[in-house]
Amino acid sequence: MAAVEGSGSASTELVIGWWIFGLLLLAILAFCWVYVRKYQSQRESEVVSTITAIFSLAIALITSALLPVDIFLVSYMKNQNGTFKDWANSNVSKQIEDTVLYGYYTLYSVILFCVFLWIPFVYFYYEEKEEDDASRCTQIKTAFKYTLGFAIICVLLLLVGAFVPLNVPNKNSTEWEKVKFLFEELGSSHGLAALSFSISTLTLIGMLAAITYTAYGMSALPLNLIKGTRSTAYERLENTEDIEEVEQHIQKIKSKSKDGRPLPAKDRRTLKLYEERLRTLKRRERHLEFIEKSCWTKFCGALRPLKIIWGIFFILVALLFTVSLFLSNLDKALHSAGIDSGFIIFGTNLTNPLNMLLPILQTVFPLDYLLITTIIMYFIFTSMAGIRNIGIWFFWIRLYKIRRGRTRPQALLFLCMILLLIVLHTSYMIYSLAPQYVMYGSQKYLIENNATYVDHKGNHTLSVPKKCDADAPEDQCIVTRTYLFLHKFWFFSAVYYFGNWAFIAVFLIGLIVSCCKGKKSVIEGEVDEDDSDLSDDEPSVYS
Repeated sequence: MAAVEGSGSASTELVIGWWIFGLLLLAILAFCWVYVRKYQSQRESEVVSTITAIFSLAIALITSALLPVDIFLVSYMKNQNGTFKDWANSNVSKQIEDTVLYGYYTLYSVILFCVFLWIPFVYFYYEEKEEDDASRCTQIKTAFKYTLGFAIICVLLLLVGAFVPLNVPNKNSTEWEKVKFLFEELGSSHGLAALSFSISTLTLIGMLAAITYTAYGMSALPLNLIKGTRSTAYERLENTEDIEEVEQHIQKIKSKSKDGRPLPAKDRRTLKLYEERLRTLKRRERHLEFIEKSCWTKFCGALRPLKIIWGIFFILVALLFTVSLFLSNLDKALHSAGIDSGFIIFGTNLTNPLNMLLPILQTVFPLDYLLITTIIMYFIFTSMAGIRNIGIWFFWIRLYKIRRGRTRPQALLFLCMILLLIVLHTSYMIYSLAPQYVMYGSQKYLIENNATYVDHKGNHTLSVPKKCDADAPEDQCIVTRTYLFLHKFWFFSAVYYFGNWAFIAVFLIGLIVSCCKGKKSVIEGEVDEDDSDLSDDEPSVYS
C-alpha cells in the first residue's frame, strides 16, 4: 500500500513539472510567431522561411525551458533534511532521469537537424531563387549541394564526440583492446558524448555571438530607453537644411556644363555621390513626415516616463548579471580544480546574488521557472538590440540589416540561427551564474557530525544536512541531466570560462560607448544609403 501511495505521489509530482513545461511550450510558440512576424518583410515574406524561423527559435527556447524542469525533478526526490522521499527508490529516480535525458536527446537532435540541414537548405534555396534565370529544379539542386557540406560537418562532429574517449585506455593495451575500449565508451554513453560534443560546439559559437551581440545589447538597450530619441520636428528641420545644401552643390556642379562641355570625371563622380545623398535625404524626409503624423509616435511620447523606468530596471539587471558572473568567475579562478578540469568548483566559496536567490526560489515551484524565463527573455531582447545596432556581418562585410517589418527571408533565417545559438549558450551562462543550482537544485545530503548523543538505545552519531556540491557522494546527490551535457568535455568548460571574462569586458566597453553616444534618430536604421526607393513602401510606425 505504501509503495502504491509513493508511486502515486511520484507520478503527481512528475506531472506537475511537465504540466508547467507544456504551458510554457504554448507560450513559447505564440511568442516566436509574433516575434518573427514582427520583423519579416511583408513584401518578401515566404511561408517556408517563416515556418523555419519560428520552429528553430521555438525549439531552442523549449530546450532552455527544460532546464528548470530538470532541476525541479531531481530536487523533489529529496526532503529538506537530506533524506530521499519514500517513493524515490532507484527505479523511480532512474525513470525520471531517463525521461529528462530522452527529452534532451530529442530536442538537441532536432536542433542539430535545424542548424545543419533545414536552415541551410531553406537559406540557399532562397539565395538561388533571387537569380532570374534559375528554375525550381536548379534551386533545389544548388541548395542540396551546399547543405551537403553542412551535413558532413555535423557527421564529423558526431564521430569526434563519439570516438574520443573521456578516459584514456591503458598504455600497455594492445591495438585491438584500444579499439574495443573506444566502442565500449561509445556504447556505455548511449551516444551522449557524441551529441554533447556537437551541441557544445554550437554552444561555443553561441558564446561568440553572445559576446558580440548580447554583451553590447545589455548596455545599449537600457541606455537607449533612458536617453530616448531626438525630436522629430528638429530632425525634419535639420534634414531640410541638408537637402537644400546638397541641391546647391548639385546645381553648382551642373552649372559647369551649361555651355555644352562634358564634366570632368572627378565632377561626375562627385555629382553621382551628391545625387545618391539627395535620394537618401528625401527618403528620410518622407519617413520623418510619416512618423511625425503618426498617432503611435504620440502614444509612445506619452509613455516616455515608463520607458525611463524600464531602462533603469534593465541597466540594474545588467549590472546584477555582470557582478554575479564576475564573482562566479573569480571563484573559479581562486578555488577551482584548474583548467584541466574545466575550472570545476568543489563547493561555493564566493557567493553571488543569483547563486543565492535561485536555490531559494526553487523550493517554491515555479518561482525559479519564472526567473529563468525572465533571464532567457532578457538575453533575447538584449541580443536583438545588439543585432539591430550592429547588424549581421561577415568580418568587415555587412551581410544583412534587421529592421521591423522589412527583414528579408535570408536575414530572418540568419537572425533566428544567431538567436538559437545564443539561447543554447544561456544554459551555460545560467550555470556560470548559479553552478550549485544547475547541478543539484535544492538537494541536501547527510554528513556525520563529530557530536554524539546518548539515549536508552546507546550512543548515536548526529547527522546534519548539507547542500549538495561536487564533494557529495554520487549515491546521495543526483546530478541534473543538463549538467551532463554541459560538462561532458572539460576543454569546452575551460573555453566558456575565458569567454565569460570576454563577455564582461565587452559589456563594460559597450557601456562606455553607449554612455558617450548621443540620442539616436527617431528613424534609426530605417533609411540607409544602400536602400532602394521601394523601401518607402513599408514605413515603420514602430521606429
